[in-house]
Amino acid sequence: MRRADRLFLIIHALRGRRSAMTAQQLAGTLHVSLRTIYRDVADLQLSGVPIEGEAGIGYVLRKGSDIPPLMFNADELEALVVGTRFVRAFGGERLGVSASAALLKIEAVLPPELRERSRRTRIYAPELDNRIEASGMIDRLHAAVEARQVLRLQYRDPSGSETTREVEPLCLSFWGGSWTLGAWCRLRGDFRNFRPDRIVVLEATGEAFVESAGRDLDAYLRAVGNTPQG
Repeated sequence: MRRADRLFLIIHALRGRRSAMTAQQLAGTLHVSLRTIYRDVADLQLSGVPIEGEAGIGYVLRKGSDIPPLMFNADELEALVVGTRFVRAFGGERLGVSASAALLKIEAVLPPELRERSRRTRIYAPELDNRIEASGMIDRLHAAVEARQVLRLQYRDPSGSETTREVEPLCLSFWGGSWTLGAWCRLRGDFRNFRPDRIVVLEATGEAFVESAGRDLDAYLRAVGNTPQG
């Protein structure tokens, strides 16, 4: 996370709170060390941001200039909160951290009644250590999709047989209980879906591919019966 983003999030985490927020809470929210929080808060105080408190006690922000509230209604806000919880649980670590930061920014500029509504939302998506999302596999596949990086997979099919495939990863899809990697399979010369939980070994070949007509994301989506979306 960029330092400028971190300072912004510290200010907005403190905005509108009636009680002090400890450095430990801030560190957990931003996924940084206590030392980083102490240093950032001290720098904000020196620059004139009206943060009161100190290490070991907690911090509060004196009422400063108001930020106009975002125009969400209660249902829209609940959708954002629930969506963020699902991304944190199922989107992999990188997107999960970003979702938490995004929600913090949104809640920071909400009027009090909507901020309280966001905290009362009772739809949860528990984050569990034994799911594929906690293994780092989704993050690695996501990075390969974004970088258009050819992957070598040792892949186990439903019968237990293993094959080695070189694939051009095009997208990730979540089906409510499992993920699939949509890719062009060089072995089969066609589009294939691969379940991350059946990938035995994942290696980056170091080769980047260029999407071409007939074997790009739009062609894949048409092949599986989906209309490409913007």
